[in-house]
Amino acid sequence: MNVQELNKDFENRTRLGIMSSLMVNDWLSFKDLKELLNVTDGNLASHIKGLERKEYIEVKKEFIDRKPNTTYRVTQLGRMEFKKHIEILEKLIKGE
Repeated sequence: MNVQELNKDFENRTRLGIMSSLMVNDWLSFKDLKELLNVTDGNLASHIKGLERKEYIEVKKEFIDRKPNTTYRVTQLGRMEFKKHIEILEKLIKGE
């Protein structure tokens, strides 16, 4: 194992936080993610777009009581790639 095997899409701490949060929740809203990660709207939106482009997360937009609500979840591909990234980190930490 070496550092070169890590997925660059998850190197940023905001993206790491987004993926970690979504791995343990079925769906999270933009507002929930923003509060959990303590980031700005623009920062969160740009990282979400990047993860969405790679098809690591899925977006659902709907209206609740006439108010827009955007929620996110990890795709099967995202789950697989993120697990692989974490496994590599764990092996690096253990010196394997």
